[in-house]
Amino acid sequence: MKFLCIIITIFFGQCAHADTVLRKLMTVGQSAAWSGIGRLNVSGGDLDRLCSGVLISDSHVLTAAHCVVNRSTGKVYTPNMIQFLAGWGNEGASALGQAHHIFVHKSYEYSHTVSDELVSTDIALIELLTPMNANGIRPFLLSRSPAIGQKISLISYVEKKLEAPLIEEKCNILSVKNQIIVSNCVVDFGASGAPIFTEINGELMITSIVSAKGKVNGRNVSLGVSLEEPLSELLGQLRKVSSIAQMEKLNFFTGN
Repeated sequence: MKFLCIIITIFFGQCAHADTVLRKLMTVGQSAAWSGIGRLNVSGGDLDRLCSGVLISDSHVLTAAHCVVNRSTGKVYTPNMIQFLAGWGNEGASALGQAHHIFVHKSYEYSHTVSDELVSTDIALIELLTPMNANGIRPFLLSRSPAIGQKISLISYVEKKLEAPLIEEKCNILSVKNQIIVSNCVVDFGASGAPIFTEINGELMITSIVSAKGKVNGRNVSLGVSLEEPLSELLGQLRKVSSIAQMEKLNFFTGN
């Protein structure tokens, strides 16, 4: 039986008394500190999609693969269709980045059905045409997969509240298996590709990105992809076509 089926039928019966998740709208001042997180806009023709993304270097945006893949054809969108709005808030974006190259995990294949294979490879990197290294924008470091029960935070953009990112604190990791991280964070449409943070030595680091949402036994849950093996494989794809200088800009894993 697949891991996600096991979670649905067995695991969540143990989580009925999880802490209430705090969700609040960030102010413009607070958003400035998180300007490395942004809205990912996909547009062209009659297409208009919204996702979230996060900088892991001044030239690379980490997001979910399904955000940059055409659901009808299964092909990756052309770079001219994708823009990253860093630190988007009430006063606009701290910077606007145009996609230059798009890299999707080699094993990812879009499907309307959520499965182990889909979530565990739902990861993509967007290389920007121009680096984002002004206006106080800073990329985030990467952390290894969290432990069950560990506290996490999630920052995302959602379709219903486009004026600023939402921060969700005090979520808990419910399970980590098969490169899939399950938490009781509440996510909505637009949160795909949003960073999930753990705190290590007082610094927040990315430990996962959002792939899908769900509801089990009346409880909202989120599914994220581990950033260890899947991201390492994706970076291997990137090395084949990117310059050494570009690769040196990437923030590799630190912490535990």
